[in-house]
Amino acid sequence: MELGQAVTIALVIIILLILASCVKVVPQAQAYVLERLGGYQDTWHVGIHFKVPFIDRVARRVVLKEQVVDFAPQPVITKDNVTMRIDTVVFFQITDPKLYAYGVDNPIMAIENLTATNLRNIIGDLELDQTLTSREVINTKMRVSLDVATDPWGIKVTRVELKNIIPPAAIQDAMEKQMKAERERRESILRAEGEKRSTVLVAEGKKESAILEAEAEKQAAILRAEAKKEATIREAEGQAQAILAVQQANADGIKFLNEAGTTKEVIQLKSLEAFAKAADGKATKIIIPSEIQGMAGLVKSLTEVGNDKLL
Repeated sequence: MELGQAVTIALVIIILLILASCVKVVPQAQAYVLERLGGYQDTWHVGIHFKVPFIDRVARRVVLKEQVVDFAPQPVITKDNVTMRIDTVVFFQITDPKLYAYGVDNPIMAIENLTATNLRNIIGDLELDQTLTSREVINTKMRVSLDVATDPWGIKVTRVELKNIIPPAAIQDAMEKQMKAERERRESILRAEGEKRSTVLVAEGKKESAILEAEAEKQAAILRAEAKKEATIREAEGQAQAILAVQQANADGIKFLNEAGTTKEVIQLKSLEAFAKAADGKATKIIIPSEIQGMAGLVKSLTEVGNDKLL
């Protein structure tokens, strides 16, 4: 009885293990290719799946995420017969797990060989300078060509990048010399431009200085002329006022003398007093008539005689 129970328990355990092995859970971004009796049966995607024991088997687990493959540098020859080494990076994604599992034996090696072949074909149509400056064009051509070639394998090539372009040592040395000469040429141009700019600025400064000096001289001349004009006007106004004062005094004196019946000599003396009053100690030039000058001399003589008598 105990032996029968043990056999029963063993059978139950074996059945449970078999059933457990028939349950498969496919994780995210993966796919399982299922075969039944050696032939393709189905493709399992994310979730839980069951297979028939001893008949079905998971032939391949396929990663559906985008993958990156870095290939070793490949020797290529340009149109102008320059040999260089180029290494590429290919980004691809599996779109059909069935085609990927059965389309080609070694997909990565197949992509590498396709990359090398297409790279040689594309670079062979370009010269060295074009190769060094046309990375984007080469990348686009490579991606399109590889995408078409890998489509029957369930693979989509999303990007192709030229990682390094390594020309021969002699070419590198010549390129470095060329770059050095170009830098020196640009330096010379910049130095010449700077000197030219400096000369222009100095000339403009001198020009502005000359203009300012001429403007200042002009303003000074105008101010001097204005001052001279003002002085002349003031002097003329002073002379005119003096003459008016003398004339007014003469008129007043004549009027007074006519009213008082004064003699001619007194009139002349009054005129002299009016001239003196008009001068009033100012630096004013006054022309005295000869008659008044004679009267002034007469008055002086009479004054001296009067003084002698008093002594």
